[in-house]
Amino acid sequence: MTAMLTPRKCALILAGYVLLSCAVLVTAPFFGSEPLAFDNVVDALFSHRPHVDADIFFYHRIPRVLLAFLVGGSLAVAGSALQVVLRNPLAEPFILGVAGGGAVGAVIAISVPGLLIRLGPFSSVQLLSLLGCILCICGIYRLASRPVGISMTSILLAGVTINILCGAAILLVRYLVSPHLLVAMDRWMMGGLDVIGYRELSALLPLLLPGLALLFIQGPALNLLAFGEDMATGHGVNVASVQKQILAGTGLATAAAVSLAGPIGFVGLIIPHAVRRLSGVDHRVVLPASFCLGGAFLTVCDLVARTVVAPTEMPVGIITAIIGGPIFLRILLKGRRRE
Repeated sequence: MTAMLTPRKCALILAGYVLLSCAVLVTAPFFGSEPLAFDNVVDALFSHRPHVDADIFFYHRIPRVLLAFLVGGSLAVAGSALQVVLRNPLAEPFILGVAGGGAVGAVIAISVPGLLIRLGPFSSVQLLSLLGCILCICGIYRLASRPVGISMTSILLAGVTINILCGAAILLVRYLVSPHLLVAMDRWMMGGLDVIGYRELSALLPLLLPGLALLFIQGPALNLLAFGEDMATGHGVNVASVQKQILAGTGLATAAAVSLAGPIGFVGLIIPHAVRRLSGVDHRVVLPASFCLGGAFLTVCDLVARTVVAPTEMPVGIITAIIGGPIFLRILLKGRRRE
């Protein structure tokens, strides 16, 4: 049986992760290609006098750090839940094919100039990417549905297949568009957190909040599902209902993240493993701890991406791929040795 933590120990462990997150959130905005003077930021805050350092801090750095934290945390929580439900240590949100659908929607919006419009806090790239994500989730759910519930094997196969089909569609669009649009497409495909102001962040919340809520409430059920569906059923868990809620929550959270930040890989893979190694396998802790650590991880990756090649910046997806690729291979080789 999963080692259950006492409420006091859960609180202490989570407090450590929260402190780490707060430390990253507070310090990250002060670093970047343009050095900021702390005194100028504080003076502008309390005196209400405009200053360029304060403008950069409040309208560029903080929104970007918050976006990185929300996206990284969401992908990590989704990965934690999927690895239990799919019983696959290599599972992560993109295995559902959601990123592929989002990418198709985004490249269509970028490739057709007439579609590049903005509606309030939403852009057409974000809206079509979101539509692509939702269509993929619905398609996968339909393909995996069985009279007795949802087939986890079918979900994996459907996700991989849809990813391949989406890849083919993206190649077709890339072949048809003019060369100068390829730069914008490639930039989006590498992942990016470049936002100005807080309007884009507000567009993230309508899908992100219900998605995370569906995942966070499943901690106790995931502790039982980790030992198999029969064990969970024997303890009164409605396995089919939990699976549906996990898939819905994962889809909503991933769709929200991908539609705004692009396909950023490996966060949902490596963070859950790190959390389980650091603080055990009790998912009442793993889920919120993954959110904190995933958010802090992507924030630091973005900090590296916007400073290592300053004054320009690198897409954050490159940083996560450089870190996550070797870890993916290590987990894969470890699984083979166990077999």
